[in-house]
Amino acid sequence: MKGREPGAGSSLVGAAADAVARRIGSIKPQVAIVLGSGLGDVAEQVRNAVRVPYADIPGFPQPGAPGHKGELVAGTLQGVPVLVQSGRFHLYEGHPAAVAALPVRVFARLGVHTLVVTNAAGGIRRTFRPPTLMLMADHLNLMFRNPLEGAVAEGEQRFPDMSDPYDRALRVLARDFAGHAKIVLEEGVYAAVLGPSFETPAEIRMLERLGADAVGMSTVPEVIAARARGIRCLGCSSITNVAAGLSAAPLSHEEVLAAGRQVADQLATLIGGVVARL
Repeated sequence: MKGREPGAGSSLVGAAADAVARRIGSIKPQVAIVLGSGLGDVAEQVRNAVRVPYADIPGFPQPGAPGHKGELVAGTLQGVPVLVQSGRFHLYEGHPAAVAALPVRVFARLGVHTLVVTNAAGGIRRTFRPPTLMLMADHLNLMFRNPLEGAVAEGEQRFPDMSDPYDRALRVLARDFAGHAKIVLEEGVYAAVLGPSFETPAEIRMLERLGADAVGMSTVPEVIAARARGIRCLGCSSITNVAAGLSAAPLSHEEVLAAGRQVADQLATLIGGVVARL
């Protein structure tokens, strides 16, 4: 069934990459950008955009989460050829980790050398005041899934080094630009959980003790696959709400989407500034 095929299979990756390459023609993307919940407007910044619906890409299912379109957008951002993934595949939708990582493997086949991942996340650090942006310095994989499971995929390392999953030099670049642009940019550790339910107050207390500053339900499978292929990664979380137990307010996905829209312009400016300086 489409979307349930093993995303690491070289034949599927090749077929998907060929389909995308045919549609985007002469565009040779150097940077890929993955957009999280409520952050789809970033794709509107792409110039001379060519849009490729997921329905036209082998192995790409339709995203089921609200706020996620189902298309790749190729073009230029600040003069740099980019490929934007507008709508990701979540494990909580029933997809294996390999399917969540399939787009990244396609990006690698197309020649992408830098991956920018974004997501919406709940704020655990008690000084966070949503909505705000958090640069990802590290992550905790509490999904207990890994896209590298099984046979080694073509072009990937069996045991990739994860000591610096979010490239240190790219983080310095992002912080420098944020300071210049007067964008408030926090930095911290992102905990990835399976979802789709929001966390309980007890789970948030546990995550806080484990060293997490924010929590979400995505991103980590993509970053692991990217690092296995030698792609540099930069991650930014949109802190859209205070995590359970840290506020009396109930949590809702509508709140996540609304808060994401509030910082979308800042995030687009940050991404554009980083891309222009690569």
